Amino acid sequence: MLLSRRDFLRATTATAVLGPTVAATVSSCAAPESVPAVQFGTPLRVPPLADSKLEGGVRVFSLVPQAGKHEFIPGKPADSMGYNGGYLGPTLRAARGERVRVDVRNQLSDATTVHFHGMRLPAADDGGPHQMIDPGGVGSPAWAISQPAATLWYHPHPHGSTEKQLSMGLTGLFIVDEPGGPELPHTYGVDDVPVIVQDRRLDSNGQLTLDSNGNSLGTLGNSIAANGVLGAALKVTTERVRLRLLNASGGRWFNFGFADGRTFHVVASDGGLLAAPAPVTRVQLSPAERAEIVVGLAAGEQVMLRSFAPELGSVNPPDAFGGGKDFDVLRLDAAASLAPSPALPATLAAIPALEVSNAHIRSFTLNGHNINNHTMDLNRVDEVVKKGATEVWLVDNTNVYQHNFHVHGVQFQLLDVNGNPPLAHLRGWKDTIPLLPRDRSRIAIAMPDYADIQHPYMYHCHLLAHEDQGMMGQYLATEDGTGPSKLVMDGMQM
Repeated sequence: MLLSRRDFLRATTATAVLGPTVAATVSSCAAPESVPAVQFGTPLRVPPLADSKLEGGVRVFSLVPQAGKHEFIPGKPADSMGYNGGYLGPTLRAARGERVRVDVRNQLSDATTVHFHGMRLPAADDGGPHQMIDPGGVGSPAWAISQPAATLWYHPHPHGSTEKQLSMGLTGLFIVDEPGGPELPHTYGVDDVPVIVQDRRLDSNGQLTLDSNGNSLGTLGNSIAANGVLGAALKVTTERVRLRLLNASGGRWFNFGFADGRTFHVVASDGGLLAAPAPVTRVQLSPAERAEIVVGLAAGEQVMLRSFAPELGSVNPPDAFGGGKDFDVLRLDAAASLAPSPALPATLAAIPALEVSNAHIRSFTLNGHNINNHTMDLNRVDEVVKKGATEVWLVDNTNVYQHNFHVHGVQFQLLDVNGNPPLAHLRGWKDTIPLLPRDRSRIAIAMPDYADIQHPYMYHCHLLAHEDQGMMGQYLATEDGTGPSKLVMDGMQM
């Protein structure tokens, strides 16, 4: 029997990376610091919904990046960062069609930005490395939400120090709602629950550490946190629960499933609902990817959400690149009696295919820590696109280890991977795609609707160490698709 190259890689990877299960602790390429064994049962913390107010028809949120403390290990507070608190941030929530403004007041000792990952918005409000907010400074990005319901997120994006700030805790969700959608679990914190998953590298004193130990992926953690909690448990009171999964790690990939192998359904990807629920037993997320899943439970049962050894293609040894062992993430504890949940609808959302027959084609090669043989230059314009046009981007990973690829300001459609149709749960709107070793993907992109000859959008690998080391480029969206090769500010080239 002949196997395709992808099937061969998957088969050999599965053989190579399977290992014993550990409870919320994992290994990296170097021996991790000793941390206490984790017992599951600590209640999952659900990020609060952010307060907002209406000012002249604009929904206004307030975010304060600040230093703080957070106890991953009871009795051992760790230095951390958070928005409006010591770790992580509140969930911002607004509806399609609303105008929003986010007032950001930086109380950190370092400059920062707030990038609205997955949001279609003007480049000047995107929160990339050009929108720095100095200590004590204020920024107020504002835009109209013009995209479908989705689980988006926000995080810092200062060039060269994104891994540090995000890993210290500066992360939060931005949920976009859309009236009239399909009937899915939707009560926040009850049957609709955000799950921000991060691998954290903790020393024996419970302190967060950043140390790659020579690993090309950056820091790989020795502990797994769900919403900042090690050994988290969620009490489930309904027959079905919707989990909004976000991989907020710097370099580790997760391959989510349940310990008993049960089937669950992916209902949404990065940019919104799929056309129909996709039944799966695993959903793999590279850093920055999201998936909304719906799982059914029986009264009184316990089931563990687990990350199984990720399928990383031909990397060897797999543990040096974030593979290796299975580990537990979140225990679901069903109540003795459960409130009824509606059946999953057969269809979810209309996803019209982007017309690509006459699309402009661009190519991007990821090699080492550069894209198209360039590392990041904040003054250089790498690409200029026409506002609102549809393009096809060919993205190649020529390395023998994994990358991924994120484009700011857009949602796109994955056309194929190595010439093969994408898996069902990757056929919706995406803003980040995984790139296994030697992968070549084609994506169809509806370019931003905002023209700006001064402010660029970014594209980059979202493995944070790679991003910080310059694996990033930038593009301008202009009225006619032409523009400068250097950024022009106030009539002068930078």
